[in-house]
Amino acid sequence: MAEQTSQPATTLVRRARKINRVLAETYPDAGCELDFTNPYELLIATVLSAQTTDRRVNAVTPVLFARYPDATALAGADRADVEEIVKTTGFFRAKTDSILKLSGALVERFDGEVPGRLTDLVTLPGVGRKTANVVLGNAFDVPGLTVDTHFARLVRRFEWVDEATGKDAVKTEHAVGALFPKRDWTMLSHHLIWHGRRRCHARKPACGACPVARWCPAYGTGPTDPEEAEKLVTTQGRA
Repeated sequence: MAEQTSQPATTLVRRARKINRVLAETYPDAGCELDFTNPYELLIATVLSAQTTDRRVNAVTPVLFARYPDATALAGADRADVEEIVKTTGFFRAKTDSILKLSGALVERFDGEVPGRLTDLVTLPGVGRKTANVVLGNAFDVPGLTVDTHFARLVRRFEWVDEATGKDAVKTEHAVGALFPKRDWTMLSHHLIWHGRRRCHARKPACGACPVARWCPAYGTGPTDPEEAEKLVTTQGRA
C-alpha cells in the first residue's frame, strides 16, 4: 500500500485524525446503538447482534431482560423459552446456546458479574475481542477498538492498514490503534461504524455525499454525483 510505504508516518496519522474529527462533527450523536442499562445487558445484546442488526436485537432484549434480569437468572433459564424470545435475531439456537453458557460462566467464575478486563472477557464462551471491546468501551469506559465489518471496511478504504493487515482483525485493531491516542479509540469506533452504516456502504458507498471524500483514497467507489449519492444516505443503521 503506497500510503504506508512511501509517505511519512506522520502524514498518515494526520490524515487519519482529520477524518475522525470530521466524522465526529458529522455524527455528533454517535454511540452504541444497542440498548442496555448495565454491562450484563450489553454483553448479552452484543452476542445476539452477530449477523443481524442492532434494531432487531433491541426489539427482543426488553422481553429477554425483563424475564432474565441478570446472569444468574439467564443461566437457569429454560432453553426453549430463550430460543423463542431471540428467534427473530437469526441463528437463534446457536445464540441461545452461547448466552446460556456465557451466563453460566459468569456465575461460576465471576459471581454473576461481568468482568471489566479484556483478558477476563475473552475467556468467556462466545466472547472475542470485538465483543469484549464493545463492552469495555461502552459499559466500563475502558478504551477499545471494535473491529466489526464496517470498521474493517472503512480502514481499508481509507488505507489506514495495508491489504495483509486488513485481513486480520487483531492486526487491524493494533495498527489503527497506533494512529490515535488511546482515549479516542471507543468514539473512533462509533464514528467509523456510523459512517459505514449510513454512507460508506459495502456495495454502493455514497461518495458524492461523503464529508471525508477529499481525504479518501477510495473516493469514486460509489456514485460521485451529489444528488445520486444523497439518495444512498440513510439516517440510521440498516434494518
